[in-house]
Amino acid sequence: MWQSYESIEAGIPMAGKRDENDALKFPILIGDIGGTNARFSLLVDAFADPKPFPVIQTADFETIDDAIQATVLDKTSIQPKSAVLAVAGPVDGDEIDLTNCPWVVRPRKMLAELGIEEVIVLNDFEAQALAISALGDASRSQIGGGTVHEGASRAVLGPGTGLGVAGLVRARSMWIPVAGEGGHIDLGPRTPRDYAIWPHLKTIEGRVSGEQVLCGRGLVNLYEAICAADGVDPVHSSPAEITEAAVNRKDVPSAEAVDLFATYLGRVAGDIALLFMARGGVYIAGGIFQRIIPILKADQVRAAFEDKAPHSALMREIPLFVVTEPLAALAGLAAFARTPRFFGLETTGRRWVA
Repeated sequence: MWQSYESIEAGIPMAGKRDENDALKFPILIGDIGGTNARFSLLVDAFADPKPFPVIQTADFETIDDAIQATVLDKTSIQPKSAVLAVAGPVDGDEIDLTNCPWVVRPRKMLAELGIEEVIVLNDFEAQALAISALGDASRSQIGGGTVHEGASRAVLGPGTGLGVAGLVRARSMWIPVAGEGGHIDLGPRTPRDYAIWPHLKTIEGRVSGEQVLCGRGLVNLYEAICAADGVDPVHSSPAEITEAAVNRKDVPSAEAVDLFATYLGRVAGDIALLFMARGGVYIAGGIFQRIIPILKADQVRAAFEDKAPHSALMREIPLFVVTEPLAALAGLAAFARTPRFFGLETTGRRWVA
């Protein structure tokens, strides 16, 4: 819904749609809010580098407003006029629930109480998609072969608290992010070992989705299923413990869990590549995957990515990358905040103005 000039002058906050030439007002607060961690920075003007603030844990604050006040506004004399926030969950309505976090984002409340004049809320993987529109060689590491086709569609997925997925398509000289809930697609067994493990995986209403295996709690689910399949007692209870044990080769179930985690992620990445015909590349983001890079069997990941008969030949041409830039989502949000006209980002129902 468009916001009338009358409503702006009356100070009535409304969800609206931006005109492509309607620039955001600086300074701009940028936020990437996941299920576990939240990252904030301030963009003073279109030419300045974002000013970062320490990464915080969402569990340490009752609300996102408390977190912004304590970690940003109380730490600087700069008062942001706009906010562009990416959240881990679907953006729908004036109260936005995060999928794996008890925070609820209430943009109208932010306008009223934090002194911000405009709020735009995106899905967190839309921000990741914005980031891969211009990710340089220094911020990515390629797995296997393939060549980037400039201007072709791209896709990003990332295991974290959940499994995020988004696409990026090019049209009318703009990059257009395509968000969704692709992390909840079905994930099924293929090999004899898979069939031995699958009966022991925890399900949601009898269903194994990508996110049931390919995220932090999913890694624990996979590890415990491997232990059950082999008739041994699990000794680890957190993703950090399992990855640390795998990296240091402390026990066989942890090592196998991490190996299979990477292989299954390669499979899903290949599915997403086909979905978006991502000749511009598929990008794996998220801290979990970066932590297992030292023991990553890249050839297995690439083989799982390409094993998409009858399109294996096509898959060999599509590049697969690991995003190594730790603040990629904030960089993507900053790119949009500086020049929104370069991105075909629909903000209807996701923009609030005081």
